[in-house]
Amino acid sequence: MNYVVACLTFFNSGVKKVVVKARGRAISRTVDTVELLRRAFMKDLHLQGIDICTEEVTRIEGQKANVSAIEITVTKP
Repeated sequence: MNYVVACLTFFNSGVKKVVVKARGRAISRTVDTVELLRRAFMKDLHLQGIDICTEEVTRIEGQKANVSAIEITVTKP
């Protein structure tokens, strides 16, 4: 819910476009955030785009790992 409130705050302050980004296990939280915004709080939001990719990150141990990432862009008319 914290992410939903943050997005609502941006939209209510006059921002027309919000990009919600996540990597790895947080991807489902991003999708849930956007769906709650669109279905419950701001029914007039438009889904402008969804971008998916794989990012290479370096772990604490120095190993490199591939992690899935998503960016969901929503706009308010």
